[in-house]
Amino acid sequence: MSRGGTQGRGGRTKSGKPRAGTGGKGRDRLEGKGPTPPAHLRPGHPAQRRAEAAARGGTKRAGRPDSTDEPRNTGGGGGPGGSGRLAPKAAAERRGEAPGGRARGAGDAAEVVAGRNAVLEALRAGVPAAALYAAQRRDADDRVREAVDLAAAAGVPMIEAGRAELDRLTGGSVHQGLALRVRPYDYAAAEDLTDLAAAGGAPALIVALDGVTDPRNLGAVVRSAAAFGGHGVLVPARRSARVTAGAWKASAGALARVPVAQVPNLARALAAYQQAGLFVVGLAPGGDTPVGDLAVADAPLVIVVGSEGRGLSRLVAERCDVLARIPMAADTESLNAGVAAGIALHAVAAARAAGAW
Repeated sequence: MSRGGTQGRGGRTKSGKPRAGTGGKGRDRLEGKGPTPPAHLRPGHPAQRRAEAAARGGTKRAGRPDSTDEPRNTGGGGGPGGSGRLAPKAAAERRGEAPGGRARGAGDAAEVVAGRNAVLEALRAGVPAAALYAAQRRDADDRVREAVDLAAAAGVPMIEAGRAELDRLTGGSVHQGLALRVRPYDYAAAEDLTDLAAAGGAPALIVALDGVTDPRNLGAVVRSAAAFGGHGVLVPARRSARVTAGAWKASAGALARVPVAQVPNLARALAAYQQAGLFVVGLAPGGDTPVGDLAVADAPLVIVVGSEGRGLSRLVAERCDVLARIPMAADTESLNAGVAAGIALHAVAAARAAGAW
């Protein structure tokens, strides 16, 4: 028997309105999520990543170069004549795994793109997606139809979801009945980039980003690296852009070919590269050398690009072997990271082409 005439049968009150907390459904139709799974079974949980890494044969400690002031190791592939490859045994010990093991980063949690235009643009750009969520009762306009067709062509499963589920999935964003869950990016280790250069038989050419927080700039840098023979992009794990759907779109598909490595500390990672024989060139407005006149252009290089306005951080600037500048008109204050990296990579590629690289 209801009290005060407020509760009726099923999931609605006597007035016909949905009862709070039921969504209009009766108690027997409500489904719980069940017991919370253990930590090692929760996607994205550190315990789950450790268990997955252990199953692959090693504990994940990707991209953690040591910071020491020892002289560079110019033998065994380092130095101007080599590829700048880190010693396999030292790299394996640094990652905390056997020399033959190759654990990779598990990436961040999945990203969700909300809204019909945003979802359609992401699918057109080939962003790797895990699932397309569509409202059960949606207006099938041209954008929705094209999104569904693109998802089907890419093998992305489509899941029908209610409005409440879409609201929860998108964090309350305006989704217009359409959302796309993007797969977490699998970051490389710092030594993977020099391994890639060694496999290609060319001097390493890596771009490191210091304080660049816009994912679109990251995507643009990856695109320039792909165009001018770069072997990868290095980013710090904190206060830096991540590989998101926006980065994928800005890269125009280059992220599928050029790896991005993530490290806990950029200055220590640069020090480890120096020990392996790579030269570190920082881009700075007050640099002594024009970027087109680098004497070490044909050597294994790391080009470090700072944020627009602030430039390189003090510790990173002190770690650089050379500070190079991009000649500009006097009334131009700075360039964004994507443009600066593209100019520097073009200058290095032109110098290497002139030297028969």
